[in-house]
Amino acid sequence: MTQTSPTDPSRVERQPYPVTDSVRAALSATQRGCDELLPEAEWLAKLARSEATGVPLRIKLGLDPTAPDIHIGHTVVLNKLRQLQDLGHTVIFLIGDFTSTIGDPSGRNATRPPLTREQIEANAQTYYQQASLVLDPARTEVRYNSEWCDPLGARGMIELAARYTVARMMERDDFSKRFKAGTPISVHEFLYPLMQGYDSVALKSDLELGGTDQKFNLLVGRALQSEYGQEPQCILTMPLLEGLDGVDKMSKSKGNYIGISEAPNDMFAKLLSISDTLMWRYYTLLSFKSEADIARLRAEVAAGRNPKDAKVALAKEITARFHSVAAAESAEEDFNLRSRGGIPDVIPELAISGAPLGIGALLREANLAPSSSEALRLVDGGGVRVDGNVVADRGLKLGAGTYVLQVGKRKFARVTLS
Repeated sequence: MTQTSPTDPSRVERQPYPVTDSVRAALSATQRGCDELLPEAEWLAKLARSEATGVPLRIKLGLDPTAPDIHIGHTVVLNKLRQLQDLGHTVIFLIGDFTSTIGDPSGRNATRPPLTREQIEANAQTYYQQASLVLDPARTEVRYNSEWCDPLGARGMIELAARYTVARMMERDDFSKRFKAGTPISVHEFLYPLMQGYDSVALKSDLELGGTDQKFNLLVGRALQSEYGQEPQCILTMPLLEGLDGVDKMSKSKGNYIGISEAPNDMFAKLLSISDTLMWRYYTLLSFKSEADIARLRAEVAAGRNPKDAKVALAKEITARFHSVAAAESAEEDFNLRSRGGIPDVIPELAISGAPLGIGALLREANLAPSSSEALRLVDGGGVRVDGNVVADRGLKLGAGTYVLQVGKRKFARVTLS
């Protein structure tokens, strides 16, 4: 079922502020890489008003701390938030410590189990620290939605629920599909979009950002602001970034992600592994290069330039953002060395007892494989080397001594076996 706006845009009062070239440039910056900006005319009017009055707009992004860290897929909306921050607007980084206790049903075909307070607090500790690698901390307002959600109490929740209908809630795609399929929908799941919408009321948001899967929740915010007599927020949805496989949304559960706290060498190597086609989508959604620079680079590749040059530039830019320029350059050197079959200057060193030890058990003990059986599968595939030599015998046993073990192109360990 189509998700439509629950408010009438004609109800928004507009002032005839002039739309200058700088206002149009701000609109263009807002729209770069986005999926939808709704309603565009209202956002243009807000930008014009802000420029004329000198009052910055309030721009909100909420993230539930459902995992202990952030991957670069999350930074798609963070990058957009930074672009709007650089235009001079007030950025609100909202940590959903209350909504996390409900569980966002977006895109779910079953009830999402809520997190415990301990899990939420542990995850929230790292969220803003990691987001600050993209946002300017000095110009970011950090809020927790428990500030206004906890004081609501039972009476306040009932009054809030009275401002939205079940029929409107059932327009949501995942609720509608689950209802038709006979899949249970818990009543508490209806509270999630209501509480996210109430966040916009509490913060008096002018614009809320989210992934495309958040569209319904963002529209609920518009509806509730109107119910509370506020000017409705505009909404900006950003595409969901595909993971390293180029197929599924980047996700830790699918193993196709790049964590922003990963080691620079691993981050660089993972970015180099994406396809030439996916590279341009990463450029659009992750790079801070201008659209003109990206278009010029794309034209050069189309004219015959090696696409690896563009991919290396992207990998260095993103690695430098989350680490440093020096770390990115070192990661490039390390990647080139390993591509030529060399051994990096710095690799893990450890001592293991029990010689002689089978190759499967040794790789497991060296943390180069999750299990002996997986290690032997890697041996069968020709992906294991000892001192630079490919291991072809899964029955190999190594006696006392020091060995350089290698799995694939990027995993090394120097092991002293006794």
